[in-house]
Amino acid sequence: MSTKKEVAVRRVRTWLPGLLLVSPSIVLIAVFVYGMIGWNFQLAMSDKHKPIHDGEFVGFANFVALWSEARWLNAVGNAVIFTAVFVGGALVMGWLLGLLLDKGVRGEAALRTIYLAPMAISFIATGLVWRWLMNPAPIERATGLNALFANLGLDFLVNDWWTSPDFGMVAMALPAVWQLSGYIMALFLAGFRGISDDLREAARVDGCSEWQVYTKVVIPQLRPVVLSAVIILGHMSLKVFDLIIAVAGKQIITDVPAIFMFDMVFEVRDPAKGATIAAYMLMAVAAVVIPYLIWTIRKERSEGR
Repeated sequence: MSTKKEVAVRRVRTWLPGLLLVSPSIVLIAVFVYGMIGWNFQLAMSDKHKPIHDGEFVGFANFVALWSEARWLNAVGNAVIFTAVFVGGALVMGWLLGLLLDKGVRGEAALRTIYLAPMAISFIATGLVWRWLMNPAPIERATGLNALFANLGLDFLVNDWWTSPDFGMVAMALPAVWQLSGYIMALFLAGFRGISDDLREAARVDGCSEWQVYTKVVIPQLRPVVLSAVIILGHMSLKVFDLIIAVAGKQIITDVPAIFMFDMVFEVRDPAKGATIAAYMLMAVAAVVIPYLIWTIRKERSEGR
């Protein structure tokens, strides 16, 4: 019979090669991810408001003071509007496109390629194209969508797009919805195709209409897909930067925390305030991602029992 020492040695020999293999990644992640996060929080809790100052510990004073600034409140409000329109729009469009393909339309392969194509484009390229499409020029000099509406006699649809104080952030979310709807469609389509046909047939035999089959049988089983889509879209919207810069540049109307942080770090040269904004963004993303990770781990453990 093997002794406890021999068993321990065998276990070490089993997992040690794998640990050595991934150790470079562990070290890099520890230093350049968690180490940088710790350094950022240390900077956010200091009074280092000029690069030449050493900075002393001030606790959460910077976190509290930030909420008294009008620009920060405006940036947070814009981020909330952008997130609501972006997440909601991409979910609805992705669900509709996924449902369309699930019904077996002709040319499904071509449509999938067309819908997924925007994902291959960077937010910068998307923003440059949509900047032209949403050109807010007067109707006599209109281009893009405004010119299209004017030529079709739909003058009531002509608007200022991203320069409008009321519609600015909604317009900023449209390019993001266009780019990510295809990806969400792929998620929903995988969810649709993963549901057994026997369940649908059983519902039809029980007298359910096709609409009831989807609302009573299919959609309830898509909750994990919806949750995954919300997590993916939510964390992207909370740290959006390049799309807004490409479309509108730096404007108060379309200001968001990421742009505010960039200005504080690279233009105003206020490291402590920039780190504070970055910390808030990290906490916002963590508030979205961590519950999802906990739910996933618990679900895997319950299914493994």
